[in-house]
Parts: sequence; structure tokens; C-alpha cells
Amino acid sequence: MFKSLLIGMPGGWELLLIVFVLLLIFGSTKLPALARGMGKSINEFKRGLGEGRAEDEERAEAERRAELRTGDAARVDNVASDNYTANKPRT
Repeated sequence: MFKSLLIGMPGGWELLLIVFVLLLIFGSTKLPALARGMGKSINEFKRGLGEGRAEDEERAEAERRAELRTGDAARVDNVASDNYTANKPRT
């Protein structure tokens, strides 16, 4: 069923070969530092996404508040003008 998604994905032996080549290139001492650096990068990326979402939520909330303020003012103006015209004597 999901075999179409796995096309091109490396299997067990291919992954072992990739790990072996990485060990040869970076050595056993630099590989943990490389993995630690990648982990820190992922954490910073996630933190940045969270800050971006928080800013978007704050901006949306400020827009909603501004709409409510302007909407309330418009309603008050309409009510006041309706009251004024309703109290005018008819001619």
C-alpha cells in the first residue's frame, strides 16, 4: 500500500554504508560534535517558528481589537443619529 512512498529510500545496508562513509570522512571525534550542532540548529529553528507564530497571533489579536473599537464607534454614531432623527417632529 505505501510502497510507492518508499521508492528511492535507502534500506538497511545502504544506511550502514552511509554511516561508515560519514565515519571515514569526519572521524569518530568530529561526528558527535556534528550531530550536536545539527540538534542545536533544529532546536533554534523550532524556537524561531514558535516566535513567528506568537507574533502572528499578537498581530491578529491587535487587528481584532482595532476592528472592535472602530465597529463600536460606528455603532454608537449610528445609534446617536437614529435617536436624533427619531426625535424630530414630523412635518
